[in-house]
Amino acid sequence: MRERILEIIAEQVNRPVEDLEPSLDFIDDLNMDSIELVETIMTVEDEFDIEIDEDRLEKVRTIGDVLDLLEEFDLD
Repeated sequence: MRERILEIIAEQVNRPVEDLEPSLDFIDDLNMDSIELVETIMTVEDEFDIEIDEDRLEKVRTIGDVLDLLEEFDLD
């Protein structure tokens, strides 16, 4: 699951997976705008057939935030 999430993010930001670190901020470090971030999260939701609560999404700033959030789902 973790690797697939990183692949999705890497595709969106056009960077190799190995360059992605959990501490990277989507907006400040990866130069995403809010629309791109929403699109990325929607892709993750579609890929794993889940729905993430909007209140939780508002707190997502880093790759690590996404990984932590998705650990709450039983996706294995």
